[in-house]
Amino acid sequence: MGEKRYKRLKTAGELQRLMQWHYLTARFGRLGRPLAWVTSGAPVEILRAMDVLAVYPENYGALCGARRQAVALCETAEGQGYSADLCSYARTSLGSMVDSRRAPMHGLPKPDLLICCNNICGTVVKWYEAVARYFGTPLFIVDAPFMYDDRQQHIQTYVAQQLEDLIRFVERTTGHHLRHDRLEQTCHLSNQAIGLWAEIRALCRSRPSPLNAPDLFVNMAPIVVLRGSRAALRFYQQLKEEVEARVRQGVGAIPEEKYRLLWDNIAIWHHLYRFYRYFVDYGACFVVDTYTGGWAQQVPVAEPLEGLASAYATIFLNRSLEHRTEMMARLISDYDVHGFVMHNNRSCKPYSLGQYAVKRALTEHSGVPGLILESDMCDARSFAAEAVRTRIQAFMETLAAA
Repeated sequence: MGEKRYKRLKTAGELQRLMQWHYLTARFGRLGRPLAWVTSGAPVEILRAMDVLAVYPENYGALCGARRQAVALCETAEGQGYSADLCSYARTSLGSMVDSRRAPMHGLPKPDLLICCNNICGTVVKWYEAVARYFGTPLFIVDAPFMYDDRQQHIQTYVAQQLEDLIRFVERTTGHHLRHDRLEQTCHLSNQAIGLWAEIRALCRSRPSPLNAPDLFVNMAPIVVLRGSRAALRFYQQLKEEVEARVRQGVGAIPEEKYRLLWDNIAIWHHLYRFYRYFVDYGACFVVDTYTGGWAQQVPVAEPLEGLASAYATIFLNRSLEHRTEMMARLISDYDVHGFVMHNNRSCKPYSLGQYAVKRALTEHSGVPGLILESDMCDARSFAAEAVRTRIQAFMETLAAA
């Protein structure tokens, strides 16, 4: 989009440099440090405190999707016998391993260890088992039981005990030992960055909103891949200053904001800006979402392992539909939302199953209309542009008539 249609953040260049530095360090600047592949819901603070570098295949999948290179990698994985119904992050990752020449940056470097947590989905377990077989790499799986009700102490204790096992696993695998003062420091840095990210998201309550969904999706990268680092803290300090300046000056992310929307589910990476332009054309801004808030839970530092267990066992996808509905209802109220759009994501079943029930409950509770669109986060073959555009037009006409 041109500058008149969408306002680019000044910190965009810093974000690009930071992410380039992250991937280049993993490939060329490890200086003997071991490398771990980690799922997005795993307690990376422990690894960072043990001087283990971490990369995220899910973040890499999003990068491939945004560059529109995921389909070719998915097809490579499918040619190896993996089902087209499998998560496109997993297929992108597996395809990049088989044919790294076609992958951005020639894929991720070979891991020395694998850390997987099933609090986001069950697919990651089988995905990481396949990676472990392919590379012959040791794998540790953290089991986070599903929480149907409020957080339960026995689940937190169970996960905390596994984190103690994880520390011993990393020590055996890498020879690196944990210093508890370093873990406390890492958790403190993590909390500071998480707090800033939460404050940045909260600034979107302003009218007009200083950020739109693409801003949130793109700028969440450091809170995922660099959580617990000073680099992430510095970046979010800079980003918050810029967003606060927009609020003071009354600068909105889009021109002439008329409608405020909530987004549910992972971004459609392969059509990120083009997709949201459909809404911008109607003066609609996505001021809040359920996805980027998944990394806004702080860790109590007094008891780091208990705190990490609590934070990672209670993430959004590991909770009941009732919890999701209540949380989205609060967001609709807090951000003065006129409508919500749910991405029925072909890849992410845990995120997408139940959306129709949540949609009905939300509309009944708040009176706010919702729209469900079918697509896929990385596999562009599942995106029907004209059908999507038609449904968005009908939804926006409904909002205009309300």
